[in-house]
Amino acid sequence: MMRAKEVKTLGKVYLVGAGPGDPELLTLKAARILGRADVVLHDALVSREVLELVAKNAERIDVGKRCGQKLLTQEEINALLISHAKSYDVVVRLKGGDPLIFGRAGEEMEALRGAGVYFEVVPGITAAMGAAAAARISLTYRRAASQVLFTTVHRVREELEIDWRRVTSTTTLVIYMPGADHKHVARLLRESGWPEDMPCAIVSAATVQNQQIRWSNLAALATEPALPAPALLIVGRVAAQVVEEAREGFWEKASARGARNEGLQRRVF
Repeated sequence: MMRAKEVKTLGKVYLVGAGPGDPELLTLKAARILGRADVVLHDALVSREVLELVAKNAERIDVGKRCGQKLLTQEEINALLISHAKSYDVVVRLKGGDPLIFGRAGEEMEALRGAGVYFEVVPGITAAMGAAAAARISLTYRRAASQVLFTTVHRVREELEIDWRRVTSTTTLVIYMPGADHKHVARLLRESGWPEDMPCAIVSAATVQNQQIRWSNLAALATEPALPAPALLIVGRVAAQVVEEAREGFWEKASARGARNEGLQRRVF
């Protein structure tokens, strides 16, 4: 009598949101899963403090970008997730922010479904929420904004491009990955009819020790220096509320930067 073949059960893949960087902003579930992970495939920008929560005996694989260059293609990452699910019980794909917001989770979920690998999504605090909290900006402040738009300025298929002329100035824009050169974003919005004195906030490394926040507006945005990644750009009337709240400390420092920033102060207020 033939013995039935032993079939190894596939492990489970967790698509986990690492949040904006502060490990205390992880969900309890995310922290628990990291503590019992067998292998973790993580983005380059996941903070060191969050990675310290990964199980000590777990294999760590950096699959992120360095200086704009990908270490692995998305297809290679998909293949790694599937192959590791055949060898390990707990496979974690750790992504900055929330995996479902500009995290390429769609491609990974599609590949896992196709391979018959069971997976679960563990949401995280989005980078947008982390940046807004760090800058004390209410994205939906009812006196200034009627809606919020999360977007990027990277090129996409023509049929998916945003018609910026239809985006009203009562919208709060949260622009992921604004890039090192803000001229493109500034020109795009100004040519679409957004006012030059529309406030902006550039938030870099939100919620961690090297966090930076720079206040500006569309007229001055093109001349603003790039801040280290990860960075987000918040554009909208709501950003002026924070400038008003922090004006004394901010403008004391800004006064030393010369006439350009003095002009910015007059435009914002």
